[in-house]
Amino acid sequence: MRTYRLVIACPDRMGIVAKVSNVLSTYNGWITEANHHSDNLTGWFFMRHEIRADSLPFDLDGFRRVFAPIAEEFGMHWHINDSAVRKKVVLMASKESHCLADLLHRWHSGELDCDIVSVISNHDDLRSMVEWHGIPFYHVPVDPKDKTPAFAEVTRLIEEQQADCVVLARYMQILPPQLCQRFAHRIINIHHSFLPSFVGARPYHQAAQRGVKLIGATCHYVTEELDAGPIIEQDVARISHRQNVEDMVRLGKDVEKMVLSRGLRYHLEDRVLVHDNKTVVFS
Repeated sequence: MRTYRLVIACPDRMGIVAKVSNVLSTYNGWITEANHHSDNLTGWFFMRHEIRADSLPFDLDGFRRVFAPIAEEFGMHWHINDSAVRKKVVLMASKESHCLADLLHRWHSGELDCDIVSVISNHDDLRSMVEWHGIPFYHVPVDPKDKTPAFAEVTRLIEEQQADCVVLARYMQILPPQLCQRFAHRIINIHHSFLPSFVGARPYHQAAQRGVKLIGATCHYVTEELDAGPIIEQDVARISHRQNVEDMVRLGKDVEKMVLSRGLRYHLEDRVLVHDNKTVVFS
């Protein structure tokens, strides 16, 4: 069923839900899903509504014209998207295939409602798997002595393909600040630890040395500060002293795949609202 997804964030005050509901009912808008959250710490209100597109007498431009006065009255940051318009996604990976293969499978089976327009990698190892799915594969090597040309090409490809979202499916390079800024809240990363613990390289080795009983993965938006962007989704797996580092890596890969796919799905469905460095996720 085709829906319009209305997403709102604004300073909290009385009457927001009533005003939004009133304008929708005025035009016979049929709400199929409604989510609200009032953050007492920040004093902000967050809302996500799904409305049957065929219940309204106008398209998205018409909705925007009708809704604009209310948005201005309440100081809303808002957008509305059509569920029938599939987001364009660029995947980036290096040599490890588990996250990339999982996303490609979910896309191929129709579980992820998006268009994967390309895969960019700094290695050529995963080309055959990607091209089997009929997706363009771009090998962009990264010279550790001068990374600027490589990331200029990455930026060109992302913009040329008009990507709505970029997913780092175990892409083992740190993105430059200008790329993070240009695509703020549109680059999703999977980190193979339960952030903020064990940031940086070899987190499972760090975890093993600490004797942890839970290992996990974190899906988050990429910012200029390494591994510190707004968190979208997390999950854990329980371990014991019997598991060695190799066991932890194997179990961790399963968690990484699930967390990344859920985080991407929430983003594609406009379920993630970012405020400061926190998220509200209407999952």
